[in-house]
Amino acid sequence: MAGPAAHPWMEDGGPPVILSAGRLSAQKDYPTLIKAFSRVAEERPCRLIILGEGRRRRRLERLLKNLGLTDRASLPGWVDNPFAFMSRAALFVLSSRYEGLPGVLIQALACGSPCVSTDCPTGPAEILRGGELGPLVPVGDPLPLAEAMTSVLERPRPRKARIIRG
Repeated sequence: MAGPAAHPWMEDGGPPVILSAGRLSAQKDYPTLIKAFSRVAEERPCRLIILGEGRRRRRLERLLKNLGLTDRASLPGWVDNPFAFMSRAALFVLSSRYEGLPGVLIQALACGSPCVSTDCPTGPAEILRGGELGPLVPVGDPLPLAEAMTSVLERPRPRKARIIRG
């Protein structure tokens, strides 16, 4: 968890950073996250960082450009220490269509990051204890995802209540 986050937005004291991490693939459904972020960004200053690499990078970059988000969203690729990002993010979002066991969600919680997730099969509902530890929203729908993101940004739970311990 300790160490610098290799991105200026994580250290500059600017608008809150919404974070996601994983392969840039169809499974992770980053277009839904980006559309939700666009709605949130219309209402409040914020930034989006998606860590990871994959075949969908160009599509995601085009979507960010088409939505006019290139100055508020960043796709820095793979990073050595995602935990430094997770421990500093205002919010971690898992937008997946499906998962096996979303380790990244467990890691974000362990770092104390507030979390929002799609209620995809399988894992997020169990990890977030049915929504007790963070909102669960329908898969593929940007509107409830944006609403949950805004809600958590406006009223995050105390850090001690967010950190999961084994």
